[in-house]
Amino acid sequence: MSDAPVLDVVVPVYNEEHTLGASVHRLHEHLRQTFPYPFRITVADNASTDTTPLVAAELTRQLPGVVLVQLEQKGRGRALKQVWLASPAPVLAYMDVDLSTDLKALHPLVAPLLSGHSDLAIGTRLGRGANVVRGPKREVISRCYNVILRGTLRARFSDAQCGFKAIRGDVARVVLPLVEDPTWFFDTELLVIAERCGLRIHEVPVDWWDDPDSRVDIVDTVKKDLKGVLRVGRALGRGALPLDEVRRALGREEPQLAGVPRNMVGQLARFAAVGVASTVAYAILYLLLHPVIGAQGANFAALLITAVGNIAANRSFTFGVRGREGAARHHLQGLVVFLLTWALTSGSLTALAAFAPDAGRGIQLAVLVVANLVATITRFLGLRLIFRAATTDKDGAR
Repeated sequence: MSDAPVLDVVVPVYNEEHTLGASVHRLHEHLRQTFPYPFRITVADNASTDTTPLVAAELTRQLPGVVLVQLEQKGRGRALKQVWLASPAPVLAYMDVDLSTDLKALHPLVAPLLSGHSDLAIGTRLGRGANVVRGPKREVISRCYNVILRGTLRARFSDAQCGFKAIRGDVARVVLPLVEDPTWFFDTELLVIAERCGLRIHEVPVDWWDDPDSRVDIVDTVKKDLKGVLRVGRALGRGALPLDEVRRALGREEPQLAGVPRNMVGQLARFAAVGVASTVAYAILYLLLHPVIGAQGANFAALLITAVGNIAANRSFTFGVRGREGAARHHLQGLVVFLLTWALTSGSLTALAAFAPDAGRGIQLAVLVVANLVATITRFLGLRLIFRAATTDKDGAR
């Protein structure tokens, strides 16, 4: 145990004086018997107010390779980030102090990281082969939360919150500075960022037993998690995270997001969905603005407003181009396509005025809707050319 550790297992604790000793002894014995390389167990005390620090200090004297790190503030995420960034071990892991996850899964968790096959590894209670014993309330909350992650952040990992994860040290030093949450959402934020950076996440089905003595405030945790989802979603939408820099630093390629089609048929289907929403918005705006600024003015204003949203939606949703890079140019190019659309619809209004000068707003709106549908093909081909060039430029740069 005098050698530098190959694996550093962090056990975050807060007021765990009754369970810490037995759990660390059990974990230490398991590693001693099954792990063939030097290891370390780091007890990360989150400002406990009971005798947990004293118990941890005694463990450091009893067991070789056990160390204590004391933090002045609570927060599992804060503890993991601090200890992992300071650790010299090439593989970093953590597990809950109650050892709810069967320790037999520890070797399958870290093996892909030791071999270099994967960048992160997570235990999953929702994957095929997992054996989970817990109440229906926690089961429903866990599954609903992961459905939310897939629907909002397009996450592809199966279980965000299982307290059984590992990461390579070199990856941690690059990715962890981007993770902001100091509490329970830390795991989710780390995984979402890693996935968006093209890192490989290995999943291990685990045997897991619910701790009946758990003191986690479920309602408060759910609220904070949903706030975290909103914050990370906004950051990804604005391109505020330097994902390209992380990819370059780790030599990874940009991942294809789940559900973003590359073929024309799939893109056309999404473009049509965006187009339907834009047409509805356009019609509402036109009817609202027509009494104020007339047919031509209402047409131009409604088209301009919906065009900005249409370009942004198609850029991200239809063609999978995200981030700030090139966004201004894409919007400018998209507005050129918009001007062509406006010319087509304005021409239709001019023609209508010439052939049916007494036409009412209903007929005008019908003509404009038809003109917009005719212009849709031109708009789709134009935007596809713009955003296809954007993805090609990225591929060429790599």
